Amino acid sequence: MGMSTSDHYFTSQPSSASAPTTHEVKVRNMKMLLAGDRGVFNQGDLDWGTRVLIENANVPTGGTLLDLGCGGGAIAVALAMLRPDATIWAVDINERALDITRTSVALNKLTNVRTALPSDVPSDLTFDAIWSNPPIRVGKEALHQLLREWLPRLTPNGAADLVVHKNLGSDSLAKWLVSEGYTVARQASKQGYRVLHVTRA
Repeated sequence: MGMSTSDHYFTSQPSSASAPTTHEVKVRNMKMLLAGDRGVFNQGDLDWGTRVLIENANVPTGGTLLDLGCGGGAIAVALAMLRPDATIWAVDINERALDITRTSVALNKLTNVRTALPSDVPSDLTFDAIWSNPPIRVGKEALHQLLREWLPRLTPNGAADLVVHKNLGSDSLAKWLVSEGYTVARQASKQGYRVLHVTRA
């Protein structure tokens, strides 16, 4: 990523000292325990974007679901609770994030979440749904590259729900997705966050 100066949540090995925390979070009538740590997006509490996504996206159908850029694992935990019969993949390049996600999964006694680095996800695996609070701050090019890599792995009837703040370019991202051949519906807007529901055109 070429990011050496600042220790952000998309570095693969955060340099900041570990300072683990646990938060109890209520969302969509569910009580979740979330682990957190420095150098991991969310640090255990639920940020607005993630909350807006979990509360407003339709509960996905299908047996294989993806939390793309899982951070501390809030989305993966929510998906696993909403769909105990599905397998949830929690994917992130940040190894500390994957550790935190594993802790969050264990705290909630869930058995249907698999954490993985992108390179550890089987290349032929497809997803019935993707939920993501994507790392907008990596920049447009890196974000587009990320979505080009993962959106084609949706099943033919699959859908991705992405939460993006309007000040961070939700409208331009929606336009770009349409130009890439997807159908985009804006599902919710709260605190400036929009949920983009993305399906194959």
